[in-house]
Amino acid sequence: MKRGAIFDMDGLLLDTERLYQESWVEMARIFGQLPDPAFPSAVSGTSGEGMREVIRRYYPAADPYAFQAGCLARVDAILDQQGPPVKPGAGELLEYLSAQGVNIAVASSSGRKRILSNLRATGLERFFDAVASGQQVERGKPEPDIFLLAAKKIGLPPEDCYVFEDSLNGVRAGMAAGCLTVMVPDLVPPPDGLPVSRVCASLHEAKELMEQGLL
Repeated sequence: MKRGAIFDMDGLLLDTERLYQESWVEMARIFGQLPDPAFPSAVSGTSGEGMREVIRRYYPAADPYAFQAGCLARVDAILDQQGPPVKPGAGELLEYLSAQGVNIAVASSSGRKRILSNLRATGLERFFDAVASGQQVERGKPEPDIFLLAAKKIGLPPEDCYVFEDSLNGVRAGMAAGCLTVMVPDLVPPPDGLPVSRVCASLHEAKELMEQGLL
């Protein structure tokens, strides 16, 4: 078993990715754009300038800063009002890893304030030794920077860490960082030929494989 585990948040620990996808569609309409069905997958897991680059590519007529800010503000308002729903198996997997003495970090493209707010609201905060946010790295996913930072924060080399991700950009970042990367697909299934260490149908399955010494 690896000594470290790094978790994405949206779509992996929390069932929030649908909120972002719905908000991206709403932003396209607000900005007078025809929603592109490929956009939500392309932008998933990105942050900062990387996110704005995706916006420019799909919606060149829109102001990428306003488009980005509008989506994030809409999601923040919904989460503040309703609270984030936890994905099945998240608590059980975190509890298991913690009991094994594994150092645990979250590495999310969301801002640090939103990450901490979500973890506190769900009661998951107690499992994490470190938090790495998209605001703390120059290059967001699919670049490996955020996972390298998370590994550093828990004092371990990347190759001694698992990465748990749901998005294609996140998987690419985890693999580029040299971590054992486990994809637990949310809204986007893994395409053929995607380089990834393992695909699990759920966090429950990931826990079962760990218990059996197969992950």
